[in-house]
Amino acid sequence: MISHMSAEECAGQIVERLGGDLRVAMPLGLGKPVALIDALYQRARDDPKLKLTIVTALTLERPTESEPVRGRLLNPVFDRLYAHYREPLYARDGRLGALPDNVVVNEFYFKAGSRLGNGNAQQNYISSNYTHAARDVVDRGCNVVMQLLAREGDALSMSCNPDTSAEVVARLREKGEPYVAVGVIHNELPFMYGDAEVDADQFDILLEADPQQHGLFVVPRLPPVPAPDYAIGLHASTLIKDGGTLQLGIGAMGDAIVQAVRLRHQNNDRYRQLVSDFGIDSRYGALIASQGGLDSFSAGLYGATEMFVEGFLHLFEAGVLRRPVYDFWALQQAINLGLCNPAALTADCLPALAELGVRELRGKDFDALQYHGFFHDQCRYREGYLFNEAGESCPANMANPDSQAFMAQHCLGQRLRNGKVLHGGFFLGSGEFYRRLRDLPTEQRRQLAMCGVDKINQLDRNPRLFKAQRVDARFINTGLNVSLNGAVASDTLENGQVLSGVGGQYNFVAMAHQLDGGRSILMIRSTRRQGGQRHSNVVPSYGACTIPRHLRDIVITEYGIADLRGKTDAEVAAALIAIADSEFQSELIRSAQANGKLPASFELPPAARDNHPARISELVARAATDGSLPPYPLGCDFRDEELAAAKALQAIASMSTSQRLAALLRGGDGGGDSERLLATLGLQRADTIKDRFLRRLLMAQSAQQVS
Repeated sequence: MISHMSAEECAGQIVERLGGDLRVAMPLGLGKPVALIDALYQRARDDPKLKLTIVTALTLERPTESEPVRGRLLNPVFDRLYAHYREPLYARDGRLGALPDNVVVNEFYFKAGSRLGNGNAQQNYISSNYTHAARDVVDRGCNVVMQLLAREGDALSMSCNPDTSAEVVARLREKGEPYVAVGVIHNELPFMYGDAEVDADQFDILLEADPQQHGLFVVPRLPPVPAPDYAIGLHASTLIKDGGTLQLGIGAMGDAIVQAVRLRHQNNDRYRQLVSDFGIDSRYGALIASQGGLDSFSAGLYGATEMFVEGFLHLFEAGVLRRPVYDFWALQQAINLGLCNPAALTADCLPALAELGVRELRGKDFDALQYHGFFHDQCRYREGYLFNEAGESCPANMANPDSQAFMAQHCLGQRLRNGKVLHGGFFLGSGEFYRRLRDLPTEQRRQLAMCGVDKINQLDRNPRLFKAQRVDARFINTGLNVSLNGAVASDTLENGQVLSGVGGQYNFVAMAHQLDGGRSILMIRSTRRQGGQRHSNVVPSYGACTIPRHLRDIVITEYGIADLRGKTDAEVAAALIAIADSEFQSELIRSAQANGKLPASFELPPAARDNHPARISELVARAATDGSLPPYPLGCDFRDEELAAAKALQAIASMSTSQRLAALLRGGDGGGDSERLLATLGLQRADTIKDRFLRRLLMAQSAQQVS
């Protein structure tokens, strides 16, 4: 029963039940009940005797822009997007270095870069595979579990975060020590099905959130997809095989892949032209033919992804994400082999399952098959027998010819049902993403199943089933840099500072090597800008490693694809140098030769000698003109006037000193477009010299756009 107590009253009950040492587990990302953790944190802040440990990941903080010019545009946008979101108090105090001594925050994943230089956060970081997070949380003495829930009628769902919560509770029960589980119902959360559905009796306390005071965090869709990321995404899209499995992460590179895949399916001629323009088919035709494809998706894709990113919903709506999978291993194998047509079941399906090894059906086998429509709803199972409506029966032995005949006549369904086109562990995205999920018809939303990462990120729970479901898997993630031996750093800097976290990346890379036909693809921008200078992200070596060299597979930069699996060290070094920026290739060759990893006679292939950013920018700009590679493929949170202001500021930022001087001298006439631009940026008046200069530059830019 839902309690109408306040968050503060609930916090008091938790302390009363458990005493003065609270170890609170909250899910990664969206599913944190902010009002309740704030109430507990405030009690700990007021009472030094109360010890509070928070164990979580990816605490979501309201963004701000400290740079004055960009802040004029972005901070009002943030005010609008986060009008109803309140970041946790512990996050604010942790950022300011103001956590009280009796409060410890342990996280196993940070927002990228958000905790660099924060000694407290760095020291209390826990490095753990996503699949080990629940174990580690419980081992650290967790005694409070809390998370947001969705509601549909009387039913409850863990919605955005079934990733680790159910496993944490199961481990706590097994441990047998006192704990309190609190669910907080949030009416803006989409109700998700599958393993996310949860009974009310799993919680000691149920509360309701106030969406006006504690709205859902939204990921702002503000930066356009950069040209290098589009080039990377286009390359990656050619390695995705029709009828296969896809995993993606959040970010511009993932958005770029979604757009490229969508283009491949919906406008295949234009897609092929782009692939040709970028020289991808001419350089990697054999690899594409064996590992991917260029055709549209006739069979469709299935998503097996720890993060249900917004792009998957776009692929679902575009008709790409449509290969359903079923939770019975032999049934899935029969479908893969073409022995069972999900749309039209025939008697031949029965001996097909027997040939695959199905014999005596257990109760749970029957339940799974009936759930998926293999047996119709009037058929019943009891003590090793199948019964029809009239009470006639046969042994539940799939290999028995008489039983096969009985099943075909009395039990077999017409078509399969309840297939899932996606299994996801958690989701996080824009406000529009949440709304579209809420508005999806129930039948469609049921196809997008949420479940624990112990199921998604590994094969251990049911190897036969998961191997059958995850055919031709492409697990696509991002890295910081790659060493010439193929090792990739994704989460930690060379000095040991944690940038983000391992998350599930290692899980998926290792799983790709376990799956027949599976490939891990790591996407890395070839360069980064640091201290005003360009640096290569293809490096001779690096003092941190997320993915070791013995798990090297496919690496993609904006300049190409390096297929590293099963290759020698010399072949790996050569392939990586071929996709490095040309500014750094000579240096990388010299380093590899000096370390004995490339022969002195090595020469860079001619096709790899024009790896310059200007070429990529030009190709992407041309593709943007007809909408093939738009700046915002999944939507934009800027209003029209804000987007115009963003473009104007970007144009000014790209000006040389002489161009700025010319613009200042030229000025503008202060027309309607100019006035709207200035109003958006709060520059109707300019009280400082810098603001006056900016105002005049904007007026000049606006006048130039009009002319």
